[in-house]
Amino acid sequence: MAEWFEEWFGEEYLHLYPHRNEADAGRLIALLTRELPWRVGWRVLDVACGAGRHLAALERAGAVAFGFDLSLPLLRRAREATARPLVRADMRALPYRARSMDLTVNLFTSFGYFAADEEHTDALGQMLSTVRPGGWFVIDFLNAEQVRASLVPVEETRYGETLVRITRGLTADGRFVRKTIALADGRRFEERVRLLGPEVLEGMLVAHGAIVRARFGDYDGAALGTGNRTILVAQVAA
Repeated sequence: MAEWFEEWFGEEYLHLYPHRNEADAGRLIALLTRELPWRVGWRVLDVACGAGRHLAALERAGAVAFGFDLSLPLLRRAREATARPLVRADMRALPYRARSMDLTVNLFTSFGYFAADEEHTDALGQMLSTVRPGGWFVIDFLNAEQVRASLVPVEETRYGETLVRITRGLTADGRFVRKTIALADGRRFEERVRLLGPEVLEGMLVAHGAIVRARFGDYDGAALGTGNRTILVAQVAA
């Protein structure tokens, strides 16, 4: 049986989330170039690059950017944003050489999709393994406590002429937020994301030998816990 993230990130996703724009991507990459010892020519891997908006922003900042994603529709869209080679792959089996990147990033909650935390920890370990000694890793995740506090149970929108009903809730154990997207024509999709707090994410990074050097709560550099994001900037041991 296919996992939910293997089925959802297609054309419907692109149409239902048009607000995920290049301006947000530009703000985040600007934050990273300010906070990191950024160098033009850095080799940067975007883990789960989606439609390529962060790849385009990285290239504008002077990076040699590499991207991969599991979704073929999103990769096709990403090819419109970059001339760099793109790869279809699962983050649990990365097809990149160890220590080959100056920076590896995992952005806009492209994480937390697996049933077991061991899979999350192992996936982060694979991402970190791609970074050269002394290089950098950045994860941009949701603010788990804010999600719990501000959950909108039901809303409706449209997919073209089709009515879409979106319902949200926490799993019985409180570990995951679950979103169900039901289209009036019968199509139905589900998102399920593990609500990983910053201390849990940081513990996973430290377990693989990384050191968290900075923490932010939004794309403008607000303090962790004051915005809607959890952004951790970690350095791989030299």
